[in-house]
Amino acid sequence: MNPKKLLKKLTPEWILSSYHLALAYLAAARYGFPSKKMAIIGITGTKGKTTTANFVWAALTGAGFKTGLIGTANIRIGETEKMNEYHMTMPGPMVMQKIMAEMVKAGCTHCVFETTSEGIKQWRHKGIAYDIGIFTNLTPEHLQSHGGSFENYKTAKGEMFKALTQSPKKTVADREIPKTAIINNDSQHKDYFLSFPADKKITYGLMPGADFQGQNAFSTPAGVAFSVNGENYTLHIVGEFNVMNALPAIITAKQFGATAEAIQSGFDALEIIAGRMEKIDLGQPYTLYVDYAHEKESMTAVLKTAQAITNNTRGRIIVLLGAEGGGRDKAKRPIMGELAGKMADYVICSNVDPYEDDPLPIAEDIAFAAEKEGKVRGKNLFVILDRREGIRKALELAQANDVVLITGKGAEQSIVIGGKSSFWDDRDVVREELGKMLGKG
Repeated sequence: MNPKKLLKKLTPEWILSSYHLALAYLAAARYGFPSKKMAIIGITGTKGKTTTANFVWAALTGAGFKTGLIGTANIRIGETEKMNEYHMTMPGPMVMQKIMAEMVKAGCTHCVFETTSEGIKQWRHKGIAYDIGIFTNLTPEHLQSHGGSFENYKTAKGEMFKALTQSPKKTVADREIPKTAIINNDSQHKDYFLSFPADKKITYGLMPGADFQGQNAFSTPAGVAFSVNGENYTLHIVGEFNVMNALPAIITAKQFGATAEAIQSGFDALEIIAGRMEKIDLGQPYTLYVDYAHEKESMTAVLKTAQAITNNTRGRIIVLLGAEGGGRDKAKRPIMGELAGKMADYVICSNVDPYEDDPLPIAEDIAFAAEKEGKVRGKNLFVILDRREGIRKALELAQANDVVLITGKGAEQSIVIGGKSSFWDDRDVVREELGKMLGKG
């Protein structure tokens, strides 16, 4: 164990908590409280945050607002985008406040902010003046960081909504911003998140009863089409599940006076969300996606999307997946293995981020569950710890009309093995290996 981790382990929790809280306010003060100078849209939930954040950014940009974004995959300052290199959704307070200060300097009037339970636990949301809070969904994940308690996890998510009314209302772009909660009405946890005070509470979902209901969704060659309260929209990101991620973006933009036409113009300009069903095409005769899917719901969604494609092409589904070490959510490993075993034709278990753990038991937990669903090692099930080799195997298996899914890391910019962090980007590795096979490397 390195000295930093040892010191953290030996330090009482209350001292660490006090340190993080003080650092959050110190960082905000050092950079002149930049969140007070923009409309801040916070997004929390278990999954869909990154896609939702990018849809919100696109909708606001389409409406003419220069918008920043800090999220798991990417950081945007207006039209300038870079990948998040910090291996965490919410970087340290000094980094976050510095980025927001750069947004203000660049003329951004709005900022979209993914807010995680782990970040909240370390008080990283303090010193951020939220105006709109979006709740996507809630399923068990990262419970080890919250004493193994789902209730603690849910309570941590709720802290963002508690923070909504803890800062004064702002006027941005000549418009006073009501403190607004935008809540997934289809979630069984909606009442908890609706219980926090707000000037406006707006619900969305696919089921009847939501203020904004997504309907008539269908896949197109370019992405997804759907309607909301009589207005028609299209997305250039594949997967009908993305309708749920687009709904809060539509609602948010409308709070600032955006028209359906302006919102659609923003969606039209967003053709890629880094590492979220990101298509890699070098002319190969099969479809290839890199996606962040790393738990039950997201894995189900991407596999269903692949099934919808192969139902038309009569191709096969090849999936590479893995799970994190470091004590993170061991229970999800067999669940993902079962899903892959049931829904994919070929399963490759490989490293994601084993951290300091032995990577073999992690992959074996997944592989064993896939075996229970009929997969056979060496035939349609492979355990290949080296991620590059695993990706190469997936590409070697692929034939015309197949769908290949490289999941678990998306656009993350590093991989942690044996406690050592190294640069890594699935998309680059996929392109390199695919290029070699096609004679383009």
